[in-house]
Amino acid sequence: MLTIIKSLLGVARAPFLLLPVTLVAAGAAASAYDGGISLLRTAAALVGLLALHIGVNAINEAADMRSGIDLKTVRTPFSGGSGTLPAGKLSIRAAYSFGFVATAVGLAIGVWFLIQVGWVLVPIVAVGAFSVLMYTHLLLRIGVGEVFAGLGLGALPIVGAAVVQDGVIGPAAVGAAAPAFFMTFNLLLLNEFPDAEADRAGGRRHLVILLGRAGAARIYAIAAIAAPASIVAAVVYGALPALCIVAVLPTLLVAPALRWTFTKASQPVPTGALAGNVIWNLATNVLNAVALGVCAWQGWS
Repeated sequence: MLTIIKSLLGVARAPFLLLPVTLVAAGAAASAYDGGISLLRTAAALVGLLALHIGVNAINEAADMRSGIDLKTVRTPFSGGSGTLPAGKLSIRAAYSFGFVATAVGLAIGVWFLIQVGWVLVPIVAVGAFSVLMYTHLLLRIGVGEVFAGLGLGALPIVGAAVVQDGVIGPAAVGAAAPAFFMTFNLLLLNEFPDAEADRAGGRRHLVILLGRAGAARIYAIAAIAAPASIVAAVVYGALPALCIVAVLPTLLVAPALRWTFTKASQPVPTGALAGNVIWNLATNVLNAVALGVCAWQGWS
């Protein structure tokens, strides 16, 4: 039993499940700043998003094993899959089943929220479901995987975690969602560089393949700059409180990745750049959540 649990956690990519936690925290804190928060609905949103994230990860692992991508990738701590299926620790069928069950749990919670909140949630649930179910088999093959990653595991979870509180999308939720989109977009984009040749052989057509390493590196740099710029803009225009400017600080963590994009994009991505990219995402969302929470608690603007 313990072996099976470890294998399921492997295809779920357990170390990467911190991202949904930070997104829900930022969305709930944004709602608290904009007007109100429900701990029960926040907990339900977290369970739902975790289930959807597990679903997309497990389905992706199963599809990569079936297509042969997982047998050709050079794994890093941040890319190339978990290695669970190539090691024979779980079958492709079991990974698919696990992914679909997790997705069903997430969608069931989404339906419950639809009943509680109303039609304002429909576009969020619909795009989220489409992103999970079509991410591996369609979106990564037509050059829009990064955009839907930015939506499905960036902007929409923050907006969704806020709107399920009281059915209202407030300005703070939009302000916190914008940098989350750019960061998750970049989270996927940078991790695609080490896997580009294996992905090409497996039929994928993501930005690194479509634009080449230099072109995709420039897109990464633009999105990396757009994330902190969107925070500054949201503060200037009053969508986010002034304290949220602290969420710009983790951008320093992408300095190694930006240095690589401008000088060595033809070479392998340094592991330190991949690590900084991940921590940047998590730290920025956390600081936004903390700043919004403090301002909501203190009544600051």
